[in-house]
Amino acid sequence: MLRIELANRRDTHALGRRIARVLEAGDLVILGGPLGSGKTFLTRAVCRALGLPAGVRVPSPTFTLVHEHPTEPPVSHADLYRLETPAQVGALGLDSQRDDGRVLIVEWGAPYIELLGGDALVVELSLEPRGATISATGARSQAMLDKLSAA
Repeated sequence: MLRIELANRRDTHALGRRIARVLEAGDLVILGGPLGSGKTFLTRAVCRALGLPAGVRVPSPTFTLVHEHPTEPPVSHADLYRLETPAQVGALGLDSQRDDGRVLIVEWGAPYIELLGGDALVVELSLEPRGATISATGARSQAMLDKLSAA
């Protein structure tokens, strides 16, 4: 487990760049934390670090559920906050997007890690104090966590 203080937006942006450096096609990142803790902001930082131009918006997918971003590798950004059952999550087809080589970044996805293909880097954001606790659920995500810890 890795704990990182995020004193300001610059720190969150730097964490996004660090995460982007360890991502490969097919990886799963789960974002948790209270409303307003920076989940979409962190996703935006990851997408920018993966080549998304500054002029392209990275909005919260709360109402559309999934946004796809033309990064390298491509990112699918999902928000499962309003979903209530595994069947609703399965209907989104996120596991197949991951199989197709997309990085999957999922807000509020912790209850569905196995349904999303398992082996996730889990980033739990907090407000007081502002920070991130990062953990891994499998071999690939542990390798990612090890690289993050060494950076």
